[in-house]
Amino acid sequence: MTSSAKESNTHRGRYSEPVQNHWQKNIILFRYYQASVIFFLIDPHEYLNAFQVPTSNLINDEAGFPEFEFFDDQAMPRSNAPSGDALSVVKVDMCQSINKPNHYTVAYNIKNLVVRRGKQFVIRITFNRPIIKGDDFQVEFVIGSNPSPSKGTLLVVTFGDREGSSWSGTILEEQGESVILGITPTANAIVGKFRTYVAVIAGNSIQRTKRDARTDLYLLCNAWCPEDAVFLKDEAERKEYILNDNGIIFQGDVNAVSESDWVYGQFEMGILDACIYILDRSRIPISTRGNVVQLVRMASAMVNSQDDYGVLVGNWGGDFSMGKPPTSWTGSVQILLQYVNTGVPVCYAQCWVFAGVFNTLLRCLGIPARVITNFNSAHDNTGNLRTDLIFKMDGSPDRRHTTDSIWNYHCWNEVFINRHDLPPHCSGWQVVDATPQETSDGFYRCGPSSVNAIKDGLLCHPFDCGFVFAEVNSDVVYHKRDRYGTLSAFKVDKTYIGKLICTKAVGKYERLDITRNYKYLQGNTILLKNEKNQQCVNKLKDIYFLHLCPSLQVQMCQDVILAVDFQNQGDLPKTVQAHLSESVIFYTGVTANHFKDYDFTVTVPAHQSEKHLKEKEYLPHLGTQVSLRFVVTGQADEQSLTAIKVVELQTPHLTVEASGQLQVQKEMFVTASFTNPYSFPLQDVIVAIEGSGLISYKTRFYSVIEPQASYSWTESFIPRLEGQRRLVAVMVCSNLGRLGQSSLPAQRYKKNT
Repeated sequence: MTSSAKESNTHRGRYSEPVQNHWQKNIILFRYYQASVIFFLIDPHEYLNAFQVPTSNLINDEAGFPEFEFFDDQAMPRSNAPSGDALSVVKVDMCQSINKPNHYTVAYNIKNLVVRRGKQFVIRITFNRPIIKGDDFQVEFVIGSNPSPSKGTLLVVTFGDREGSSWSGTILEEQGESVILGITPTANAIVGKFRTYVAVIAGNSIQRTKRDARTDLYLLCNAWCPEDAVFLKDEAERKEYILNDNGIIFQGDVNAVSESDWVYGQFEMGILDACIYILDRSRIPISTRGNVVQLVRMASAMVNSQDDYGVLVGNWGGDFSMGKPPTSWTGSVQILLQYVNTGVPVCYAQCWVFAGVFNTLLRCLGIPARVITNFNSAHDNTGNLRTDLIFKMDGSPDRRHTTDSIWNYHCWNEVFINRHDLPPHCSGWQVVDATPQETSDGFYRCGPSSVNAIKDGLLCHPFDCGFVFAEVNSDVVYHKRDRYGTLSAFKVDKTYIGKLICTKAVGKYERLDITRNYKYLQGNTILLKNEKNQQCVNKLKDIYFLHLCPSLQVQMCQDVILAVDFQNQGDLPKTVQAHLSESVIFYTGVTANHFKDYDFTVTVPAHQSEKHLKEKEYLPHLGTQVSLRFVVTGQADEQSLTAIKVVELQTPHLTVEASGQLQVQKEMFVTASFTNPYSFPLQDVIVAIEGSGLISYKTRFYSVIEPQASYSWTESFIPRLEGQRRLVAVMVCSNLGRLGQSSLPAQRYKKNT
């Protein structure tokens, strides 16, 4: 550097878990709920084994599956008595070099075989001699403890006339002592880590191979298999929604949409085991992990720590001293590895972090998934499918009695599932949301909700369609509350909520507008009606707010020139008694700092418009937030008026450069640089760099960056994966929050020849 040059939230209905720590073998959890503090002392093993139904995939009791056993005394011999040398297994080869390319799993940085269900994979077994007629052997795949064929946790694959399990097997080739076998799991098989045994049957006994961790295999969902519930027809979409380990998440304001890179990193070392660990912690029975609907529903609860000690602690406040600010994360890898290594929820997250981590888990398990952003997203606390905003009689917002909120944006996930539990038109993209907002069947989770059902207003279908419908398509009803608590609606806005719904485009780092997937164009809607709301709309006929400016992007520390534009459609002049409320808000719509109220009067000539200008000085009140909200209310005769404008302040970008040869296993360098453009120093600056398949999460700390001072940080890395790759850098500080993010355009890395 050169010298020259948090979850707490005031919104009711939420609580936080800001402190979690390990102490020896026990976990101490401090949970804050409103004004109460509750202490839990939990033994992790007791927590996982609280239910008798097997729920652990990674921790198993091997003693229950013997290497040698006799059949029932009354049972007939399963094969003829051996003649000559008894058949025995010398070696089991999982043929990774053949299977991984065929199953699109080469990128997984793991020593074991990873395959997808519903598609054949091959293994090579070497015996002590060539097999002959009368030899009998089988391959057994076991998952979890107390394996059972009836529950699908013990799969016996046979290769003769003898009947086996639902998985099929065939002898593809015999080469002396070696046999190449083809094995096909069912398309609804359990997702997880299986142990592999080869068993030889001789007379009235069975001899299995010893436990060998090298022959364990991971079984994933298969979007390439038409019989799998996650089958996706389009190859480009399969590459995007399963195989792409980088993405962009849209944020900001509907009038100033910004994008942030996110490193999903589903193929990085340790991530697949971390995802299975999360399923274990969810206590979902192993026998049900082949059902994608149940799997994603429980997983959505486990990504947040609100009620089940899950991955991430939410924090929509400003105090992140017990962890990392949500804006400092560049991807999911560091979060998941920290969680699985400590067993403690990671601090902190907001909606895009929940969505990014959940997307990693889903793609890692083979489920097509994408991150969605809904701008002007409603949070309906009352369940009336309406967003109610309450004002005092003087026109100022009544924050005490307003329980609903409108987020600048909200991120969730979509998964592609063929819903056999619903009518056919409800299959396809489903909403799942890991951000803890409301409970669903006792857990903080949401979905899967059919997007098609939400669009058609079919809110009876499971799960949580009504809540998502309100997020994207509820009416905003403006009320005035008198001194006696009586509410009178004076305006209904049917177009404000769900203004833009978007995701990353397939194969491109661009925005794809999917608003029409969720709602019909205004005027053609078949959605729910409310007669009282419609009557309120009909009252507004003489004068209304045209708009509030600015509509352009505003850089942080620049003045905001606010223009309130009125238009009079009547035949007589109108005098408007107006009130302007100014606040710094969290992106969730909750007020962080209300800093000014301003009354003014405007006379609007008949059939003309009138503009009222005011310059805003907001910096002393900003803190770490970047959103300003201006609310104008007015009274003209008996007509009440209102308009809302949210301004998302823009922050400067980092400069990121890479040097070296774009080749796998060749050393390269990445440099992040920044100059402080402000007139005040930046405190406690953290810079992070990450690139999936390129460089793991790295950080650098600067205690202070003086005004106009610069820094430059260079880090070396060795690319691991070929193909299109991106490097991402982010920078945060304690006095302004996130300062900027930058990424290098995707570059193609070649194999080391």
